[in-house]
Amino acid sequence: MRRVQLLSTLAMFGCGCGDSDSSSTSGSASLGSSATVTQGEGTADSDASSSASADATADDTSATDATGATDPTDPTDPTDPTDPTDPTDPTDPTDPTDPSGDPTSAGEVELPPPDAGLDYQLGGAYAPPDGVAIVSRDRTEAPAAGLYNLCYVNGFQAQPDAVDFWLDEHPELVLRDGNGDPVIDPDWDEMLLDTSTPEKRAGLAAIVGEWIAGCAQAGYQAVEIDNLDTYSRSDGLLSQDNAVEYMAMLTAAAHDVGLAIAQKNSTEILDRAAEMGTDFAVAEECSVYSECGDYVGVYGDAVLMIEYGQSDFDQGCADYPGHSIVLRDLYLSTPGSGDYVYDAC
Repeated sequence: MRRVQLLSTLAMFGCGCGDSDSSSTSGSASLGSSATVTQGEGTADSDASSSASADATADDTSATDATGATDPTDPTDPTDPTDPTDPTDPTDPTDPTDPSGDPTSAGEVELPPPDAGLDYQLGGAYAPPDGVAIVSRDRTEAPAAGLYNLCYVNGFQAQPDAVDFWLDEHPELVLRDGNGDPVIDPDWDEMLLDTSTPEKRAGLAAIVGEWIAGCAQAGYQAVEIDNLDTYSRSDGLLSQDNAVEYMAMLTAAAHDVGLAIAQKNSTEILDRAAEMGTDFAVAEECSVYSECGDYVGVYGDAVLMIEYGQSDFDQGCADYPGHSIVLRDLYLSTPGSGDYVYDAC
């Protein structure tokens, strides 16, 4: 929760966006070197080609036999390239290896375009400024038409307006202290969710997974899951392992519906990106804390950077000209507000 370090009064606005972290861990394997990330791979059977070669030596009159198995126009011929049931047919829309099909059928997710205009609209949706190609919005908002959209989901803590939902319908998934009271993030006035056991993680993943599926149905291309570092505010009741294991479950939920998923802040967990399976990073104030290079070391050009100070924004633009960087106001307000600030490089 980066912005809370600068303006704790944001809690009264009910926006639980951005998490804090001041440590730095360098990564080594870049995950952001391509436009798509493949989650699985298909296989092709080469026996059909050898069979076709053998058939080619048969009596040439069989090629004109309407019942012949080697008739290239025979719809029952398994080597017929026009047969829609042929699993090796490159035009078969149901073929999981078909590059022209739905990317979700091939287990691929689309990463944010590198070095593209970015806007961070968690305080309210509005028409993106000219040049913007990537927008992040709350999951309750519709995505911006024709752009790459990130869906914000608070996956580790309860939004202030969702307190009744969690306490009334899922009280067992709220983290409790020794007195049985909910553990509260004091900066954002948010209850912490309980990721301490496999059963609780599964229960949370089922709920948040539905939210993620809703993002996909709405037309988003990716999700950013906030408060990955909740364990650091849990008074020792939660661990980093809990966070990593739960995040891996949310990654699976995102990939299942064809969405890329971001690591939001939390440099101390960068060396566990492979365990989480995250595809790219959303980094708040990485110039302030000299952490941008840590994210880039792990995710390559798939790092979206948000700054809230002019000098930090200018420094980020100078140091990382091949990355998407945006300058926003602390309130993430909308145009027309006296607090609204936006710039990009």
